[in-house]
Amino acid sequence: MKCRVGCAACCIAISISSPIPGMPGGKAAGLRCCQLGESGICLLFGLPSRPPICNQLQPSLEMCGTTSAQAYDYLTNLEAETKPITGVGDTMKPVACVY
Repeated sequence: MKCRVGCAACCIAISISSPIPGMPGGKAAGLRCCQLGESGICLLFGLPSRPPICNQLQPSLEMCGTTSAQAYDYLTNLEAETKPITGVGDTMKPVACVY
């Protein structure tokens, strides 16, 4: 399966913890990647500066569905289900490291 042109659900819905050019701390879920062009196409696609995690994410019918809205919903739910728990009594809060 190939990406739906202009879908961009994976560039918005999910968090990316690795550095992205222009976003050295990665990006939070629901935040549009700064490398996502106005047409919904990754400006880093095919370039060596594209983060490895972005290259590893491969489109599938399960993830992408048949519409961009289905892809966004699937990835938003996946993000919520896999968000780390930070402590007793806390649920679904992102973990931030300070050095």
